[in-house]
Amino acid sequence: MEETEENIRFAVCVNNAEYPASLELHKIYRVLPDEDAEVDGDLRIVDESGEDYLYPADYFVLLELPQAVEKSLLQNA
Repeated sequence: MEETEENIRFAVCVNNAEYPASLELHKIYRVLPDEDAEVDGDLRIVDESGEDYLYPADYFVLLELPQAVEKSLLQNA
């Protein structure tokens, strides 16, 4: 699925036990669309390296953010 303004999502990391170098606890991460990954229980996350990787969905809580906050986060992406 191609990323559009309507499907941009963000999530906060609540568990980085297996990936402490790649994920920071309580940090907000951009979630890229990947329906196949979500069927398998994963999320495609842009991590600390700036690249996107699959991580267990239960390591994150999806967020609903005000549009102004999303815009600000996207400017820093």
